[in-house]
Amino acid sequence: MCGIVGIFDRFNIFSTDELSSTVKSMANRIKHRGPDSSGLWQDNEDGISLGHKRLSIIDLSDRGSQPMTSSDKRYIIAYNGEIYNNSDLREELFKHNVNFRGDSDTETLLEGIRIWGLDKTLNKLIGMFAFALWDTKNKTLQLVRDRLGIKPLYWGDLGKLIIFASEIKSFERMPKIELTVSNESLTSLLKYNYIASPNSIYKNVHKLNPGSILTINSSGNKKIHKFWDINNLTHTQQFNRSPAKTYEELENLILDSVKRRMISDVPIGAFLSGGVDSSLVTALMQKESLNPIKTFTIGFNDKDYNEAAYAKKISKHLGTDHTEHYIDNNEALKIVYKLPYIYDEPFADVSQIPTFLISDLAKRSVSVVLSGDGGDEVFAGYTRYLWSYYYSKKINILPKFLRELISRKIKETRPETITKIFNCLPTKFRPPQAADRLKKLASVLNLDSQSDIYGSLISQWEDPSSVILGKVNKGPIDENNFISAKSDIYNMQILDLINYLPNDILTKLDRASMNLSLEARVPLIDHRVIESAINLPDSMKIHKGKGKKILRDILSKYVPDNLINRPKQGFTVPLGEWLRGPLNEWAEDMLSEEKIKREGYFNPEKIKIYWNDHKLGIANRQNQLWSILMFQSWISK
Repeated sequence: MCGIVGIFDRFNIFSTDELSSTVKSMANRIKHRGPDSSGLWQDNEDGISLGHKRLSIIDLSDRGSQPMTSSDKRYIIAYNGEIYNNSDLREELFKHNVNFRGDSDTETLLEGIRIWGLDKTLNKLIGMFAFALWDTKNKTLQLVRDRLGIKPLYWGDLGKLIIFASEIKSFERMPKIELTVSNESLTSLLKYNYIASPNSIYKNVHKLNPGSILTINSSGNKKIHKFWDINNLTHTQQFNRSPAKTYEELENLILDSVKRRMISDVPIGAFLSGGVDSSLVTALMQKESLNPIKTFTIGFNDKDYNEAAYAKKISKHLGTDHTEHYIDNNEALKIVYKLPYIYDEPFADVSQIPTFLISDLAKRSVSVVLSGDGGDEVFAGYTRYLWSYYYSKKINILPKFLRELISRKIKETRPETITKIFNCLPTKFRPPQAADRLKKLASVLNLDSQSDIYGSLISQWEDPSSVILGKVNKGPIDENNFISAKSDIYNMQILDLINYLPNDILTKLDRASMNLSLEARVPLIDHRVIESAINLPDSMKIHKGKGKKILRDILSKYVPDNLINRPKQGFTVPLGEWLRGPLNEWAEDMLSEEKIKREGYFNPEKIKIYWNDHKLGIANRQNQLWSILMFQSWISK
């Protein structure tokens, strides 16, 4: 795993020395992504310069160094990723008389492109990747990002310059360019707690969408096309297998996906939260390992936010070499001040904190971890799917005036009152973070369209434009339309796989792990698994009030049901309490009327109302305030 940067300077704005020194400076800004070695390749005549920072995982020798040139000298690549079918591809390439210099998957990719061409090679890959490819014959630069967006890639269209990098911080100290904040991106941040592709926090700087190739020729013409599109799966594949055959195929695919991601020349382990996804990945890893695999869990003393006890029981049952660490508030709060640097551009999913902490714990023992991320999207694990499956149509039987009345009464009830009511119930009927969940439910009771309900459930600020100063253009993320004639659940899954997974879940995992030079691999979103699972009927995803039916059934072969049969908890922290307690002074500073006016991005009156509501316990505004706080903290740096 690595970091890549580069500049396509077609008009020689930079001198030769300026170009190389700028690319080196860009690379140094992301040295955490690749601390083992550096590389630079440059063609002064064509104005192209590629930089690379390497984290050595496969083939630790210098033969894996980058940027790398193909054997025929036509292609030069700066590559970030892992190709899990590397050995299979090499067997194919041997038939074309390819003589490899080393064992790296970079060389395999490069020679594959030489023999088969770019698109055909990409269709053969199983893995995660983002890379820049320079074609010396056609004088074209191609930027490529993997199917699901596991690895990041930013690019900037700055008139006479094209720049690109694994992280946006590489652009921030470049000479001869000016970066300005995009109000459209601020809207996305406040609405969803992340900035949706293809936007970034800056105008004219973009995230390359997953599954895409951007081609730029020497005249500056740009073209983007998709080599893999999840929207096409609904049209090209219909479900026609028996349940037994489906289970067998999926279990074998998931097992193969895990096995491929266990290949490493450095120590490897697994995140184990105690939930279904991480437990299944861990169980399959342990099945394939002769020795106890290393597993890692962090815990909190607040039981509403702690899954460590479950993880410990699962680890004991599976026989893993388990490390758990309980985080005290002071330890976690120290991370808050580092978040603007770790997460690169404003990012406000509060589970960024425990994700960084567990990455830090794992990095002390291993250099690669497997994670269960993506299981909720692929196998319908989120609460919003259950709501759609069981309740949305039934709730609409009630007259709208009655739904509106119930919604209003819940919204008017203080969170601590709701918590007290739930605390009177038996433990098995008491969901974690009950008040927050009920308040979220209240926000959709008066909605009729399932797409509107979905849009509301994934939103934080209902009307971000009322908070942001200046003109706000409506972006594509505002369109949460269901495009398929299939079920509502299918449509939600597709939208989550396109938006939430790459822009939130995978961004969070990548920045947290790579900040510590830790490579995280995600077997449940192997594209073969998605292609096999996405068209399953809803009844094979959701059963008896729980999502991820197939994953649960596979896991039951390895872990007793009583260890995993509990309400979905989520990987989060008691942020609401922190903002009223140990983070109060910091939040007061960041949300002060004077500071917000000075920065000039937000309406201070609206924020003041929300902040006072939160401090007084009238409402839990943690998610709305966190997006403001993360931006204010980021802009302050």
